[in-house]
Amino acid sequence: TTLFRSKQWYQRRVRGKLSIVEGETPDDLCSTLVLHGEDHTLGNVVRHMLIKNPEVEFAGYSVPHPSENKINLRIQTYETPCLAVMYRALDDITSVCDHVLERIDAADKMWTEPKVEGS
Repeated sequence: TTLFRSKQWYQRRVRGKLSIVEGETPDDLCSTLVLHGEDHTLGNVVRHMLIKNPEVEFAGYSVPHPSENKINLRIQTYETPCLAVMYRALDDITSVCDHVLERIDAADKMWTEPKVEGS
């Protein structure tokens, strides 16, 4: 099993990148989060990971305007606070990226090592 990063770890890394829409709290079961400096690339990946989580009832995102460099991410959960499932989704994305990089490194190593003939 993967050890999930702490809430504090994410708060240090995403300070200024992630905010909650005014009037909503981190403990809400239905929240709109804003990812600043991001676009469809990350929005779609985060939405996909959120939807795979059985605790999530709904996840969707929108880009308010093409000239704004941010996405609005709407999350609705059954029992777990929205911010907690967001942290879980970010952790899952990190794990998938790490796995892909490991596979690429292994394939690169396999093809770049000298081959011994006759063995």
